[in-house]
Amino acid sequence: MLGRTYDDQVCSIARALEILGERWTLLIVRDALLGLRRFDDFQHSLGVARNVLTDRLKRLVDAGILQRVPYQQRPQRFDYQLTDLGRELAVPLVGLMRWGDRHLAGPAGPPRLTHHRSCGNALHATLYCNTCNQPVAVTDMDVRPGPGRAG
Repeated sequence: MLGRTYDDQVCSIARALEILGERWTLLIVRDALLGLRRFDDFQHSLGVARNVLTDRLKRLVDAGILQRVPYQQRPQRFDYQLTDLGRELAVPLVGLMRWGDRHLAGPAGPPRLTHHRSCGNALHATLYCNTCNQPVAVTDMDVRPGPGRAG
């Protein structure tokens, strides 16, 4: 059984969970992807305790997923803006959302829909081959040891 940290796991998923593996953290990133920037907006959206939100925002800033950008001097206040690293989380979060839409949505359907702003068509998080640029089914995926694998 995994403990509270994954230091001994030689696995990129475990390492990502060290940063993102807590419910409020992923919901903060979701809200940032939806355009929220200010502490009070996150707190209102999530209904999370202020001390918990403060801790999670600090962790996301420390991890380089969010950056604090001052927007007011007196009193000093900050926006929390996604970095490039944070914006990359759109792909796994859209994939997780789509999975939830397919398997867990209520009778009324999905609560949110993702569309390409330019053409208006639905977005999908899909595995693609880097060489032939074709979609790849999970049954066609091969996982091999990488250079960072110990032993």
